[in-house]
Amino acid sequence: MAGEGTDTTVGRPKEALDLWDGWADQVLELYKTGASDVEIKSLIYFNRGSFSNDLWERWMKEEEEFSETIKAGKMLSEAWWAIQGRTNLKEPKFNYVGWYMNMKNRFGWKDKTETALTGADGGPVVVTGMEIK
Repeated sequence: MAGEGTDTTVGRPKEALDLWDGWADQVLELYKTGASDVEIKSLIYFNRGSFSNDLWERWMKEEEEFSETIKAGKMLSEAWWAIQGRTNLKEPKFNYVGWYMNMKNRFGWKDKTETALTGADGGPVVVTGMEIK
């Protein structure tokens, strides 16, 4: 049969999780001091000699040890930042606005907004007679 025994794979082979001994502990230690994903990516880049956002995303999906380490690390980082806010609220020189913006940007915090719909009489809106086709 034509082409039998021919390798039909295209592109570079997938990179398996190949990191240095003790990488998970080192990553968690950085996260425990409030480190960001960018700092962790940089650590991996300098230890491996290369790294990419695409590889990060693939390892997050396909490599359980990597994914669980990063998820735990993000929790530790957010906790570090939360502690900074909680323990420094009464400090006059604490930059609360900067801390709050960091929490919004880094951890997806949002200002709470509520929308209430009222009818012409000021009461709740009542929807009747709707047909869904």
